[in-house]
Amino acid sequence: MRDQAPLLLYDGVCALCNSVVRFVLRRDGQGVVRFAPLHGDTGRELLSRHPELTAVDSMIWIDSDGAISIRSDAAIAIGRRLGGVWALLATLARMVPRPWRDGVYDLVARVRYRVFGRYDACPLPPAGHRDRFLN
Repeated sequence: MRDQAPLLLYDGVCALCNSVVRFVLRRDGQGVVRFAPLHGDTGRELLSRHPELTAVDSMIWIDSDGAISIRSDAAIAIGRRLGGVWALLATLARMVPRPWRDGVYDLVARVRYRVFGRYDACPLPPAGHRDRFLN
């Protein structure tokens, strides 16, 4: 079952991406979402199997059924997974045409290091959650 848990691949040195990871950790009521940095072993292995994803440098969501979402669709999939008000917001966001959503997503992705900062190395996962992080 653990191998079928959803997986969030993220830019390990991006402060915004790491904030999203902490956000999901706090709100994943079932505690099943797994995480892996894009440039770690898990991320590299996935990218080798899906070369069409090599240009993605921020977040990739892999649902428990194996469906892959990128850019704004990944953010929406995360919201749906978290449930409650986040699922409602995800449903509303889904009504916005994808080119507009992805345009905003791409703008944030382009400036994320300047605005939110960057780590020299991928931070260690929070204590108590390390078993949910893959290399």
